[in-house]
Amino acid sequence: MGKIALIFSGQGAQYSGMGKALYDASPAAKAVFDLADSIREGTSAQCFEGAAGELNRTVNTQPCVFTADLAAAYAVKEAGIVPDCVAGFSLGEIAALAYAGILTDEEAFRLVCKRGELMDKAAKENPGAMVAVMKMTPAQVEEVCAGFDKTYPVNYNSPAQTVVATTSESADAFCEAVKAAGGRAKQLPVSGAFHSPFMADAAAGLADYMKDVDFKEPALPIYSDYTAKPYEGDYKELVRAQVENPVRWQTIVENMIAEGVDTFIEVGVGKTLTGLIKRIDENVAAFKAETPEDIAKIVNR
Repeated sequence: MGKIALIFSGQGAQYSGMGKALYDASPAAKAVFDLADSIREGTSAQCFEGAAGELNRTVNTQPCVFTADLAAAYAVKEAGIVPDCVAGFSLGEIAALAYAGILTDEEAFRLVCKRGELMDKAAKENPGAMVAVMKMTPAQVEEVCAGFDKTYPVNYNSPAQTVVATTSESADAFCEAVKAAGGRAKQLPVSGAFHSPFMADAAAGLADYMKDVDFKEPALPIYSDYTAKPYEGDYKELVRAQVENPVRWQTIVENMIAEGVDTFIEVGVGKTLTGLIKRIDENVAAFKAETPEDIAKIVNR
């Protein structure tokens, strides 16, 4: 039997009611929500009852999805499933930092709250858009981007899906250029152009905040979105750089598989990462762990 990787979901899959089933069923999950509420009052209420408009604001999305992610990860651990390595997509990487022991749960939650505030502020001061491009290779997407100013590939998700950040003014023309090149483009309902130079101020602010945060050695390998490799060197720089640079998800998954991972468990909200993994390598197993029923299926598989 191969290795198991826990993967922590990112922004975009949030919905009202997320995490409630695990909160009700798992003491380990409930403890995470209780911790979040003790630091940021109302976090659980936003997860369980928040309206879409409220949950979709980055300043709310990030702490809420973090809480749902880490709660699911600890519920999986409570069920006896022990991973060999972890990774998180965008804000999911902050929850992975807590699980791996680089930060305490409290330190990681405070960090993701600050990250959400800074990225929300940067998005308002440097407006942009994000477009998902399908049916084109990353190299083809990069070629289309080269024809536009301030347009960057920012999420290398799978062999046939790359997300691009651009200016609000260029988004429609970029989508048309993708179609003309034989691809399919869909503008995403997000509040900023994340993982791009549009987020430079947020990255700088996060670096300043982390000066007083104690980063420890991980208890198990955690893969960086910035390098697509296990954490090494300056951990704070990896967290800072991730904010204004592309998420190299496809390479992370390929590197994990090369190290013997054959089972991926997506903890938190939705099944976006599970779907991407199947497109990257159909020979590995990928499961979502969002509810008690999901976890029971994994345990009993």
